[in-house]
Amino acid sequence: EPGAASIGGDWLIFGLARSDIKVPQKYFDTYYKNVEAAVREKNGILSERKYTEYSRTVLALTAIGKDPASVAGFNLLRPLADFEQVAKQGINGTIFALLALDCGGYELPQNSAAAVQATRDGYVDAILTRQNADGGWSLGGGASDPDLTAMALQALARYRSRADVSAAVEAGLSCLSQMQEENGAFSSWGTESSESVSQVLTALTELGLSLDDARFVKNGQTLEDVLLRFAQDDGSFAHTPEDGGNLLATTQAFYALTALQRARDGKPTLYDMSDVTP
Repeated sequence: EPGAASIGGDWLIFGLARSDIKVPQKYFDTYYKNVEAAVREKNGILSERKYTEYSRTVLALTAIGKDPASVAGFNLLRPLADFEQVAKQGINGTIFALLALDCGGYELPQNSAAAVQATRDGYVDAILTRQNADGGWSLGGGASDPDLTAMALQALARYRSRADVSAAVEAGLSCLSQMQEENGAFSSWGTESSESVSQVLTALTELGLSLDDARFVKNGQTLEDVLLRFAQDDGSFAHTPEDGGNLLATTQAFYALTALQRARDGKPTLYDMSDVTP
């Protein structure tokens, strides 16, 4: 019963739909039915504060070939056209709004209720202005965080024809390489986690970079090798080396490995859903 939720819902559906795993259509149909019910119950308002709720849902719906502009009578793209509301959550709100809009090549609808009508360039500029001096990004303006830095690079990947974006991406990659530990892992908030590795791996594939890139190979270990160190005997992935299987860690590891497999197969990237049939 996958539903409209971060864990065990949208990200799970997103990963499965972008993989080559044979998933019964009934599973995706159940998810869509549950999303429709949630949207209807909330009168189209998934959240008044966290607009990543809309972005995450748009990503999952696009992955299964559904139109996010028409869900139970509501256009879930419209809230993403409200620049201030999206940005209020922080840099992650801006990052995922851009990923959601770009995944299906969606036009930004006009949002008459917005104080500032969003544009793609506006979102890109907002991400660039939040880049730290060391080339990374952080949630609250503090020390650069590998997860946020990797996510920012995922969102900026399509805009490297802009010279300022290209320079920002190179600085971000340099920062990540410097943050990487000698064992190949990354630490976020003082904890070495598989999720950080998953996000950096996904960023490299979104940028079209090989995992053999010397900047991210430590002691002969690629990011794939490092991520697989977190794998458990039952197929799940652990959050930290000391933990057992964790659903969030497993979900992120799964879609990171899906991104890697797509790159090896020469398919559109994880977030480029031009290959999805509506």
